[in-house]
Amino acid sequence: MRALAAEIDRHDRLYFLEDRPELSDAEYDALRRELEALERVHPELVSPDSPTQRIGAPPGEGFATVPHRVPMLSLENAMAEDEMRAFDERVRRLLDRDAVAYVGEPKLDGASAELVYEDGRLAVGSTRGDGRFGEDVTANLRQLLSLPLSLRDASPPARVSVRGEVILPLERFERLNREREKRGEEPFVNPRNAAAGALRQLHDVDLRRLRALEFRAYAVAEGLPTQVRTQWDVLETLRRELEALERAHPELVSPDSPTQRVGAPPGEGFATVPHRVPMLSL
Repeated sequence: MRALAAEIDRHDRLYFLEDRPELSDAEYDALRRELEALERVHPELVSPDSPTQRIGAPPGEGFATVPHRVPMLSLENAMAEDEMRAFDERVRRLLDRDAVAYVGEPKLDGASAELVYEDGRLAVGSTRGDGRFGEDVTANLRQLLSLPLSLRDASPPARVSVRGEVILPLERFERLNREREKRGEEPFVNPRNAAAGALRQLHDVDLRRLRALEFRAYAVAEGLPTQVRTQWDVLETLRRELEALERAHPELVSPDSPTQRVGAPPGEGFATVPHRVPMLSL
């Protein structure tokens, strides 16, 4: 178990701190699930510094440390139908309900970030770090053109904490790699590490790389309006904020922005039928 934990620790450092992973996500998840299974069988051998007891990675050197008032937790994986059913059973049992409605959201592979707005203006932007403390990357986050520096609410709460994912869209990832190869530089391994590495630049900051990133919000940890009761309400609130930003700055609208979609794309297994006149939503 110790050898397996040490191996996972090594890959955590490569992935989170050095942005040069050696394993695919599937290979890494397999190692971690193996350790978790061993620890369930032998709980008396679980070390307090086991990789399973941490979320993400500790803040890196050179950055100021930012505490998260509400911990930024990670999500567990469910790789098979029986695991999903077991999750649903646990949720219904904890809530003492016969049925629960779920909201499905795309899993975006980037770098988690928290934006804290004070009196409507962006005050601090930080990485997830270890879930309790993150790195202050406010200066770099301010370069993201898709990130509002102020909220549109005329009377915003004193403090609002928005969580989301900083991503590098594939088209921009490929463009940046072509440019790097022309300059004789090593291409980025994948969009996730390119995004995370961009946020954690301290010296010789590459503004072009930063401005290729996008922030996609998915949660509000503090300052949520009282009328917002469900995750769907949260997403709709965030969507309205995004629409307001895009109306004010149409030049920033990404073609794959959630506001550019109507309904959902055709599902697999069905023949596709074109609409000669687009069917728009109201």
